[in-house]
Amino acid sequence: AFHQLHKETKKRIKLVPHDPELGAVSREDLVKGYEFERGKYVVIDQSELDRIKIESARTIDVERFVKAGEIDELYVDNPYYLAPDGPIAEESFRVFVDAMKRRTVAGIARIVLGGRERVVALKPRGKAILLTTLRYGDEVRALEPYIEELSSGKLDKELLELAGQLIDQRIGGFDPSAFTDRYAEAVLELVKSKIAGETFEVIERAAPSATVVSLMEALRQSVEGAEEMPKKPPARRARPRALKKQSS
Repeated sequence: AFHQLHKETKKRIKLVPHDPELGAVSREDLVKGYEFERGKYVVIDQSELDRIKIESARTIDVERFVKAGEIDELYVDNPYYLAPDGPIAEESFRVFVDAMKRRTVAGIARIVLGGRERVVALKPRGKAILLTTLRYGDEVRALEPYIEELSSGKLDKELLELAGQLIDQRIGGFDPSAFTDRYAEAVLELVKSKIAGETFEVIERAAPSATVVSLMEALRQSVEGAEEMPKKPPARRARPRALKKQSS
């Protein structure tokens, strides 16, 4: 993470609250306000917020159970681990986890997190529970407006075969450890070189493997290559060059 410094003193600046009429003000003089009209606010005191009591403020209220695979990933937000708080809660927690596993269901509940009530999904994960916050329905945009112009016509059989072969070349299991933030790594190298007083050379990082290709570009090249080739009977058609497996 970077901090903001003054360009001459190299000292870290402080963000001071500022009022248009009074200038710099103390943080102790700040209150929460909700803008109900443009430029008009109603002041809300913290003690008033503290008096708002709903069941989910201190408990996880499970309202229903659904099949584990029924929750659309479009609504999935942030994951948390949920574990029992001490030996007294352990037995009931374990019973709850085991019962959900036996029925392959997830619990839908409510809980207050970060100053707002969230709908959450509870799924068994090992001996614990994976609590995942869910987005509300009005927080998710409908897909249809973005795809209404897409054609529903029949797709070219040869293009489908080419796409399938390209996918087959890159098929494999999901391993999160195989992916790192290459931009963050490059920034860290820049920081280290400046600390050491060295000149940082920008190195354009190549893809992890020489076989990594753009699907659309590979298809385009394959189609162009096929068009340039003389027409032959399907059984003797040469395989497009772009689909040949490259050595890494």
